[in-house]
Amino acid sequence: MAEATKDSPPLDRITLTGIRVRGNHGVYDFERRDGQDFVVDVTVELDAAPAAAADAVGETVHYGVLAEQIAAAVAADPVDLIETLAERIADVVLSHPAARRAHVTVHKPDAPIAVPFADVAVTITRTRPVRGSGAETEDVVLALGSNLGDREGILTDALADLRALPGIELVRSSALVETPALTLHGVDESAPAYLNAVALVRTALPPHALLDALHDIERGHGRKRGERWGDRTLDIDIVTYGDRRSSDERLTLPHPRAHERAFVLVPWLQVDPRAVLPGRGRVSDLLAGTTDPVRFHRGGTP
Repeated sequence: MAEATKDSPPLDRITLTGIRVRGNHGVYDFERRDGQDFVVDVTVELDAAPAAAADAVGETVHYGVLAEQIAAAVAADPVDLIETLAERIADVVLSHPAARRAHVTVHKPDAPIAVPFADVAVTITRTRPVRGSGAETEDVVLALGSNLGDREGILTDALADLRALPGIELVRSSALVETPALTLHGVDESAPAYLNAVALVRTALPPHALLDALHDIERGHGRKRGERWGDRTLDIDIVTYGDRRSSDERLTLPHPRAHERAFVLVPWLQVDPRAVLPGRGRVSDLLAGTTDPVRFHRGGTP
């Protein structure tokens, strides 16, 4: 059991051991090319009492779903270090609302070590920060856009939804800017124009938990994921999450195309004139290299 404090009862645990998945992680070319088996052990600390009382899987961490998510995380984009892979898995665990703490061990039984060995593994422990507890938070930049329906009303409501999310503080939001629709084939003047805004938030949520919360807001406003870069009622992208740089099948940080999108850079500069995009430089310098048309919307700030 987890160690209790005078303010909190001991936490309960769900344990998954021996999840074996083929992955292509490692610092050597042959590891990336040929792949090898990785074995993952996870312990989730949570309060199991609500699930037990209600006899409801929705009140706990569904270990079958979690196992599939862990397998997908291991099979996803290669990384050099199993420390990085363990962080990715911990984010997956803590994306479940009931999870309080994650203990993750990643074994690399076929590691390229020159002497006989039985196993090599990295173990990490990560705790979900609690809002108001003094826990560490990250500054996050979000980009919002809409080109269907009541665009201004949708963006205004989406910002209200952000304010209401546990674990998120909305620090500042920009005025609205209007841009032509951008598709895979370039600007489409015949499609409905977009209204866009940038929001600065502070959050204790891990990146994937934040992403899940944003997707919930999108779905609440009728977002349907079909054609890539197609029309949508609401789109919320994570542009930066502190200084983090990472990539998997669900999320790349910083956003890989933010540096070339004036409809992100213009409102971002409005709320943070000294903004810097990690790995790319000052946002004001990046904006000078863009050509897509952007104008402030007459409706102003949502």
